[in-house]
Amino acid sequence: MCLVGLAIDVSRRFPFVVAANRDEYFDRPTARLSWWQPTPGGPEILAGRDLQAGGTWMGLTAAGRFALVTNVRNPKDLDPQAPSRGQIVPLWLRGDLSMDRFWMQVGLSGYNGFNVIAADFSAGECFWGSNRARYPKRLERGIYGLSNAFLDTPWPKVERLKQRLRSALRQADTADGLADALFAALGDRTLIADEFLPHTGVPLQWERWLSPAFIRTPDGRYGTRASTVIITERVGRKLHTHVIERSFSSTRGPGVALLRRSLLKGWPPRTARQLGSVDLAPIAGHASGTGLSRTSPQAGAGRA
Repeated sequence: MCLVGLAIDVSRRFPFVVAANRDEYFDRPTARLSWWQPTPGGPEILAGRDLQAGGTWMGLTAAGRFALVTNVRNPKDLDPQAPSRGQIVPLWLRGDLSMDRFWMQVGLSGYNGFNVIAADFSAGECFWGSNRARYPKRLERGIYGLSNAFLDTPWPKVERLKQRLRSALRQADTADGLADALFAALGDRTLIADEFLPHTGVPLQWERWLSPAFIRTPDGRYGTRASTVIITERVGRKLHTHVIERSFSSTRGPGVALLRRSLLKGWPPRTARQLGSVDLAPIAGHASGTGLSRTSPQAGAGRA
């Protein structure tokens, strides 16, 4: 991912919300949102898939783990021989590593600069970490923003997405209404004035092209490939989670996207602790898919 807004326990109705854009070259082969198995014998994950290097930029498991990764933009600190950062998310989602063991492994594996947000709902934990920072940070209740610098670095598009996420949570009375507001925020193509641009080591023209929430370079070679919204909704004493992906190609006009949507009932699974400060524990349920025509056997159901 290259732009992320995250809300933890800000709204009792919607206790966990993610709005994120993935920016990439359009010629990099990619599979859309689906359930798939990164390693034989390991858990299935709900995620898009990088078909060039393997791995993914964001995903979750029926057992209650979630993760996403962004790169840290610094061309001078780039090793072309480094392993793909797309392996970081599946490593966490595999589910057999605690945060300290996971962090020790990814921090010492020679990746180029990255940020990772990793949550384990069964343990009530969510962390941000970067291999360009000293230690992971536990995330409590609040609204967070992330792009290609450290967490909550006040780039204009990060601050704008956080503001629109906060406003949408106050105003939305349905999950669909909240999703519409977040997709509108993720689709913002407003360019930032030069005096407010970050200085990340890329040419000034690239800083301009990369400044909006939704990116599309003039030649159509690079831009926002997918916008994803994840909304956990409290319905009575249960939690349901909506995962909605809009994917774009360079050959389609502005505003035209392919849509995939999944509804996970009873997700995240029951937890004895809190993720932030509001107990996220649902009544035990099952996972089902809409649009993906798929349910997860790990969530107590078979294939649809």
